[in-house]
Amino acid sequence: MIVISDMMGTLTTGSPILGIVDWVRHNQSQSQARWRMAAIMPGYLLMKGGFIDQQSWGQKLMIQSLGWVNDATPEKFDQVSEWVVEHNLWQKRREDVISRLVEHVRGGAQVYIASSVVEPITRAFARRFGVEAIGSPVTIENGRVRLAKNLLSSERKINEVLNRLKVTRIGYAYGDTAMDIPLLEAADHPVAVYPDRCLYSVALERGWQILGEPH
Repeated sequence: MIVISDMMGTLTTGSPILGIVDWVRHNQSQSQARWRMAAIMPGYLLMKGGFIDQQSWGQKLMIQSLGWVNDATPEKFDQVSEWVVEHNLWQKRREDVISRLVEHVRGGAQVYIASSVVEPITRAFARRFGVEAIGSPVTIENGRVRLAKNLLSSERKINEVLNRLKVTRIGYAYGDTAMDIPLLEAADHPVAVYPDRCLYSVALERGWQILGEPH
């Protein structure tokens, strides 16, 4: 059996972007980190006020944050990814959902995290509890980290999963937002995790399992 889980909001309430800023503060430049945080705040306030879409804003910022690591190499960016997970994402993990994935592993399932977050960070998170990772691939050339192609979100995420694993359906899927609906639709057992209002409504309508309170 194949089990696929989203990461952000589903397995952790942390932020890879703030994790990268924290890495910059401790390992590169405190002034640069302060400048990055100041630049983030206007968009954050607009997002919290409902004036801009949270998902679109977060994905755009995720792409921008890749350029905040100076003189990058694959080894260095792996170290950044471990820092982001250790100091942010793992500290804010959802232990109840992760325990479910661990139970799937113990039951012999192939368990993957599929996330729009770049693959080195997704992989570092997945290693914490022994599962595999499918994230947005990056390239590192001339000291710069860039996306290799578009972020894996919505239909692109489930298409990447099905293509990589060479299957047409999956056993269980876990997701927390409306953007995860295509992923959940491809599963025999979809689970809406701490769902946003849109996903909560769809899950109720379709009789999907709901884990955690909606938000």
